[in-house]
Amino acid sequence: MSKMNTLLVLFFGLWTAVLFSQNVSLEGTVKDTAGNALEMANIIAINTETGGMASFGVSDEKGFYRLKLTKNKTYTIRISYLGFETKKKNFTPAETDKKVLFNFILEEKSNELDGVELVYEMPVTIKGDTIVYTTDAFTTGEEKKLEDVLEKLPGVEINEDDEVEVEGKKVSKIMVEGKDFFDGDSKLAIKNIPADAVKKVEVLKNYNEVSQMRGLENDEDAIALNIRLKEGKDHFWFGEITAGGGADERYLVHPKLFYYSPKKSLNILTDFNNIGEVPFTMRDYFKFSGGFKNMMKKGRSSMRTSSEQLGFSFLNNNRAQAITSRFAALNFNYATSEKLDFSGFAIYNDSDTEMLTHTNQFYTATNITEEKTAASLLKNQLGMLKLSSNYKPNESFQLDYDVIVKTSKQTETNNTDSSVSGIIDVYKEQTPFSVNQNLNGYFTLNEKNIFSTAVQHLYDENTPIYNAISPNEFFIASDLLQLETSDLFDLTQNKKQNTNKWDAKIDYFYVLSNTSNLNFTLGNTNTKQSLDSNIFQTLDNEAVYDFTNDDLNNQASFKYNDLFLAFHYNLKFGKLTLTPGVSVHHFSIEDQQFEDTQKQDLQRVLPDFFAQYKFKNTRSLRFEYGITTDFSDINKYAAGYLLTNYNALVGGNRDIESSLSHTYSLRYFDFNMFNFTNIFASINYNKRLNAVKTYSDPTLTDRISEYINMLTPDESFSGNIRYDRRFGKFKAVGSSNLSYGKSYSLDNFGTNESVNFTQRYKAALSTRFKNAPNFELGYQVSINDYTTNTRETKYITDKPYANIEVVFLKDFIWTADYSYYNYRNTDGSTANKYSFLSSKLYYQKTDSKWEFILSGTNLLQTASMDSNAATDYLISTSRYFVQPNYYMLTLKYNL
Repeated sequence: MSKMNTLLVLFFGLWTAVLFSQNVSLEGTVKDTAGNALEMANIIAINTETGGMASFGVSDEKGFYRLKLTKNKTYTIRISYLGFETKKKNFTPAETDKKVLFNFILEEKSNELDGVELVYEMPVTIKGDTIVYTTDAFTTGEEKKLEDVLEKLPGVEINEDDEVEVEGKKVSKIMVEGKDFFDGDSKLAIKNIPADAVKKVEVLKNYNEVSQMRGLENDEDAIALNIRLKEGKDHFWFGEITAGGGADERYLVHPKLFYYSPKKSLNILTDFNNIGEVPFTMRDYFKFSGGFKNMMKKGRSSMRTSSEQLGFSFLNNNRAQAITSRFAALNFNYATSEKLDFSGFAIYNDSDTEMLTHTNQFYTATNITEEKTAASLLKNQLGMLKLSSNYKPNESFQLDYDVIVKTSKQTETNNTDSSVSGIIDVYKEQTPFSVNQNLNGYFTLNEKNIFSTAVQHLYDENTPIYNAISPNEFFIASDLLQLETSDLFDLTQNKKQNTNKWDAKIDYFYVLSNTSNLNFTLGNTNTKQSLDSNIFQTLDNEAVYDFTNDDLNNQASFKYNDLFLAFHYNLKFGKLTLTPGVSVHHFSIEDQQFEDTQKQDLQRVLPDFFAQYKFKNTRSLRFEYGITTDFSDINKYAAGYLLTNYNALVGGNRDIESSLSHTYSLRYFDFNMFNFTNIFASINYNKRLNAVKTYSDPTLTDRISEYINMLTPDESFSGNIRYDRRFGKFKAVGSSNLSYGKSYSLDNFGTNESVNFTQRYKAALSTRFKNAPNFELGYQVSINDYTTNTRETKYITDKPYANIEVVFLKDFIWTADYSYYNYRNTDGSTANKYSFLSSKLYYQKTDSKWEFILSGTNLLQTASMDSNAATDYLISTSRYFVQPNYYMLTLKYNL
């Protein structure tokens, strides 16, 4: 393996050196007639023979620019700047040229509109908080989906969860021609929008879709993308129909259609396959916000509601033994007039997943090591419907309404063979259903007085079922569960939980000047929950034995109310922005269990502070501090025990209190347009006081616990830095992520300290040639260090990888993706080396709508992958088995 990597690096370096020897550097300055440097001027070199753009650059703050050009070709150099006349110059570098100097002086023009139009055509423009990329300047022509385009743009990254990030912040919304594309999710957009339809990508920083509110609030973390389509992609249907098949009855059917016009749009996505491609996972479903915001964030308090505690299995890296998916989605936008428009989407997904996992678990309290093998079958059915309306009769008033309905059914059948507990058959089922409604209104009384109001309602219900069957008795060392003697011990828990939650707030903004305003917020959160649960045993004769004691049953209701008043002062001093704030709260909690009622009242003052220094639009330093308070929901207050696993019972505590968190963060961002260098760095520290943990009485691998407040504070520190830079046709990326956490738990042996230190490092070099093969070579290393009172365990994963993309014989494209994993722990007890190779061959004649694809996945026939995890009470490493290799022949027709 090491010899292969060395040969690749040597070949790549030699090939790079040859290419660089054929280049000439064109440098100089761009100034106005008064001798002032013009920053952000666009310099484009056009190949006069082909008419295509050969290179481009942007001048820095001193007006300096640099272009890399190929010798023995003739170019037209075009220099443009907003509000100035465009200059052109012909240039033919000689064979002996290495560096040529050209200085340009631009004259102001009277027709500003022509300047706006010209700048719009440039490869990159920055106007305020908006960066506009013309994608043809960064792509090579072989891209298939939007994600391929975004990965080649400076400062844009797609993380491991298929989320788009800019400046290290997640993109919250993707639009096409200004219209929402499945609002609340970026994965569906990047995986389905065809790359050849994209003309421009607009990065909208500090995004606020309400015009009256822009500049009044802190929207620093709000980033949206707007995709501009190429000419000819609007006012009629476009898309593609894909179908393929392979051995062992493998199949893929993937039609999708798009329609855009100024008044309406319609997107239809489908995906039916059994080759392991996952269009929409359960993790996607649970985190899918549908565009609903955290409208109460100014109060800095929360009560997190949860109805799922069964621990359903999730895919690891979207891989499993077998995955079959059936997916369909529709998204629409319709403007009935300039004042009123409607939008929405519907999503349906039905998937079957087979998983086989071998896990080694070390229990820190009892020093027991358990080995177990689990075979699981997961069935997920989900549906989601969202409808939205926007009414804006004038510039002073806007009214928005949204409703999203989510329903699903998940089942998991699991057979586990444990070295401690023996054979256990587990069945889990849940059917969550929720309706979330949101009403927002915005009113500008005059330039000094602006009002906004919001009301949100959530109704959520779930009826999870947990069943475990084993020839061995459960919780044998505890007196809590007195099971009846039986050949098979059959234990079941039924649970029903309902949540009704109302959020309401009114914001008043008093604008003092163009650089300052006062913001007063009056808000209220009111939540009501109910929980009923019971545990019973089914005997050999199918008779049901109910555990009637209150410790194993719940009949609880819970009320939570938060009334708060918040104040924020937003002030700008030139390049410095300051926003101090404070919120004053009155909390009341009431829980009723078996006709016994208990109440709590609490007052809190929660300060926050925001400061940002903008050196310029593309460079900033930001600091944030705040105190937040978190309350638990009914699951932790309900006194009866809940069965969360065949070896875990957890009981609530009616006397638990809220926790407090002190959070500090410092962020730095620098985007240098001159050399396309992006630097993003951040440091975060959190100290959590009075955290809700569990006090447990562990026996072997069994855990019977109850919730408590931990007096010793938890602490966490994280830092990350990302650097990427363009060198002509090359892109270098380096990143580092560090996370250190110290937490505490309590059991009958005493206080346990857990320290987790995670390190991630990555370096990569890639190319973007239009007429030569393109490569990406990279190396990643992950180090997870877990330390407890009794053991330190360190897992290391080295991952070198290489990707190649070659165009040959004009109409063929060959791609290959290779990654190698060296997984191990430092004590030598765990080790696994494996690799994955996939490849595709595309054939499409020029101007043809038909495309043929021959693909192969897992060509090295790798059987399994590894991962590790840690909690307050165990450290585990798992080996999970993946799909075998397969080959597919696919036909695609572009509409």
